[in-house]
Amino acid sequence: MANLNVYSVLVVLFLTWLVVIAKEENDQIIKENNFETKMDLPCVLEAFTAIFKTGSISNKCCSELVVLGKVCHSALVKRTLENPLFKDLNPATIIAKSIETWNNCLALIDSPSSSA
Repeated sequence: MANLNVYSVLVVLFLTWLVVIAKEENDQIIKENNFETKMDLPCVLEAFTAIFKTGSISNKCCSELVVLGKVCHSALVKRTLENPLFKDLNPATIIAKSIETWNNCLALIDSPSSSA
């Protein structure tokens, strides 16, 4: 029985360590690349609404999001999900909306009509 308790404690410590490392990694990516200042505030709000609430993102803001890059986009979404204010949100749903928003913006920017 003592082995089970030690094992349980080790598993909890390992999982806690992984969460801390992931959070630090997202923060490090964001800080090193100065990602928080590379989008205009109205576009940040549009992207946030499209991902975390219900809304759409304009062509202009899609362009800014794509220039920001997928690594930054993912890091910012993951860091937002770590915020206790968003603890009631379903992470799988938010990640799916994040991927959908990214893919839609990427397709919009890559389409021939967007450069006209």
